[in-house]
Parts: sequence; C-alpha cells; structure tokens
Amino acid sequence: MVLERFGESLRETLKKITRFGSIDKEAVESIIREIQRSLLQADADVALVFELSKSIRKKVLSEKPPAGMTLKEYFIKTIYDELVKFLGEEKGELELKPQKILIIGLFGSGKTTTSGKLAKWFKIRGLTPALVACDTHRPAAKEQLKQIGKALEVKVYDKGKTPEEIAKHALKEAKEDVLIFDSSGRDALDEALAKELKNLANIIKPDEILLIIPADIGQAARKQAEEFNRLVGITGIVVTKLDGTAKGGGALSATAVSGAKVKFITTGEKPEDIEAYDPRRFVGRLLGYGDIQGLLEKAKEAGISPDAKTAERILSGRFTMKDFYEQISSMQKMGSISKIMEMVPGFSGLKIPKHMLEVQEEKMKRWKYAIDSMTEEERENPDIIKASRITRIAKGSGMSEEDVRELLKYFKQVRKMMKVAKGGKAFKRGPFAKLAKQFGFGL
Repeated sequence: MVLERFGESLRETLKKITRFGSIDKEAVESIIREIQRSLLQADADVALVFELSKSIRKKVLSEKPPAGMTLKEYFIKTIYDELVKFLGEEKGELELKPQKILIIGLFGSGKTTTSGKLAKWFKIRGLTPALVACDTHRPAAKEQLKQIGKALEVKVYDKGKTPEEIAKHALKEAKEDVLIFDSSGRDALDEALAKELKNLANIIKPDEILLIIPADIGQAARKQAEEFNRLVGITGIVVTKLDGTAKGGGALSATAVSGAKVKFITTGEKPEDIEAYDPRRFVGRLLGYGDIQGLLEKAKEAGISPDAKTAERILSGRFTMKDFYEQISSMQKMGSISKIMEMVPGFSGLKIPKHMLEVQEEKMKRWKYAIDSMTEEERENPDIIKASRITRIAKGSGMSEEDVRELLKYFKQVRKMMKVAKGGKAFKRGPFAKLAKQFGFGL
C-alpha cells in the first residue's frame, strides 16, 4: 500500500482524537507531537513539519469551529487540510490533448519505465502515444524502451546516433497524438547532461517537461527539482517507487515547495501502476477515508462496466457463480487486492497482514479454474454442488476437493453478506452508495 507505515500511524493518531473526553491545549500538543513523529519518520523536512504544527495549533486553539461542527471534528478536518497543503495542496493536471512530452531526470530515477506508463495512461484515455528513445547514454535504454513499446503495442522511434538526431527523426516521421521523449540521465546534473537537455528542449519544443524523481531520495527531492527547474523550466514532477520506501512523505512534501507540481505518482512495476496525483485524494487514502474516485477510474481503465441487472443481483444476494467469476476477473484487472482496499473507505484501516492478502489473491486465481470446470447448471445454481460434483470439478480443474469446498464456502459467505447489506442501509447512503450508483447498481 502507498506509504503504509506513514498512513497507519496517522490513522492511529486520528483515532486518539475521537477518544478524548475534551480537546484542550494538552490534548492538541500530544496529537501534534505524534503527527511530527510520523512526518519525520517519513523523512519530511524539519522546518516544514514545524510550520505545519504551528498552523494546526493556531487553528484548533484560536479559531472557532464552523457552525454544526464539533471541536473534535474541526481538529480532524484541520489535520486533513494541513496535510493536503503540506503534500502539494493542488493537483497538477496533464491535459488530454495532442502534445510532446520530454522526460528528464537523473540516472536510476525510473525515466524509461515511467515513459511506458505514461504511454499506457494516454492510450487508455483514447489518444495514440508513441515513445522516442533519446537515451543514448545508457547502453540498454533503447532496447528496454522497445520492449516496453512492444508490450504496450506502442510505436517506438529510435533512428539516429545522437539524442538530437533521434528527436528530429521522430518529429519528422511521427503521426501519433502524443510523443513521449525518454532522455539520458547521469549520476548528477553535470555540464554534459545540462547541455544535452537544453539542446533537446530547443529541438522538441515540448508542451510538458516532466522531471522523474524516485521517492527513496526523500527531502533531497527539493534540491533536484529546483536545479532542473532552473535548467530547463520543468512543468511537472513524477514521483516514482512510492510503494517501496518510507521516505515518500519527504519526497512529496519537498517537491511541493520546489515551485513545480507533482503530476503523477507511480506505485509499482506494472504499466498500470501510475496515477494522476491529487493531494486531497492521496491524504484521504492515508487517513483511511478511501478514494472512491480513484476506484472508479481504475474500474473504467480496466473496462469494467457492469449492467444494472447484474449489479442488482449481486447486491440482492441472488447472484450466481458466473457473476462471482466475473467479479473475480474484474478485480484482477484493477490491480492487487491491497491497492483496491486502500481506496475503499474504512478498509485501509483494517490491519490485514500483507501475506494474507497475497494468499487470498492466489486463491482467487485458482478459483477461476474450478468455476471453468463447472457445468452451466452448476454455475447458475451452486447449491446443487455436492460430494460427487465436487470430486469431478476438482479433477477437471487440477485442484484439491478441499480447495473447491473453500470456494463454495466463500461464495455462500459473500452471498449472505450481500443479502444482509441489501436489507440494511450499508449500500444506500454515503460513499458506498455513490460507488454503487456510478457502477450502475440499482439500489
């Protein structure tokens, strides 16, 4: 999950506020100390942390809560608002239009893989992207980009010996909507790299110059952003490898004060592990409030659009094993269970060990084989599946009878849970109702 330890500590801090009998100066100071500890452990800049603390303290202790809001609620809202401001405040949007994008950054920052992820991001949204292999400094860069292009079915331009020649050829030949130019990197921003990037920028005349910064450099991200900004005038930042470091909070807060907005974050190795950065939605996920909009976007990207009849059957508990199979397939298209869970309000606060989620994900893959081995009658009415049928399904799918029984048990549990939810209010109001409505669920 995104900044798992950081988010967990912040959620625990908010829970303490709800347990206070009253909010006095001592209670406010104790919460501020915990927030400071969480941010500093995420490698955030000390001066920025104390500035955030000062703002929270002033608002909660000196200002009157808005009408209809208790002091506890105002305290929590203030923390949310200040964290949003701390991590960027406004989202850095990238327009969906034909354009040229120059990707820059130091060696090892993830420029080439990010170029591929951006190509997929545009492709999903209806534009035709192409990649341009201008990294001639790293021997394997061209080949890596060509492999990425092949996997994504995206054209790669690489004719020429120098970055300038390759860029000129692409500009002359390309007919695609979006050209993404992958440039060379170095261990540091030296004179040779500076000259190459300036020359490329002059040739390409890019609409966007995106700086790629790995999250594991923490607060040092600010210096990189400022240096590259002075050199070529970056229009945005992509923070990569956010899933693999505790320093992500430091990188995001550092770039927020660099003068350039974070436009994307990446959270894994797969082409789809990239998302437009919105500080409000990001902080909402950190604090356990979920990200319904992000979940809907993932569903849309995966091509999931269930019809109203199917949705109604699922929520009423009348769904079949065939419906269940389709839901498993849909979830796998959207990404890992852990990433989906952090977008559902309340789920990110559940302390489910990561290895348990991985085991469940593996089981779901195998369950599809068992469902494939069922007859049409069995898929429509799983209640008829008894001992002899279980034996046949197990043999046909290469699974054990115990695995098939576990699938049937899990299916019945989900169906029962949905019946209970339908009878109550669980899906009729709040964020779940919004999600259901967006998916076409008839409630």
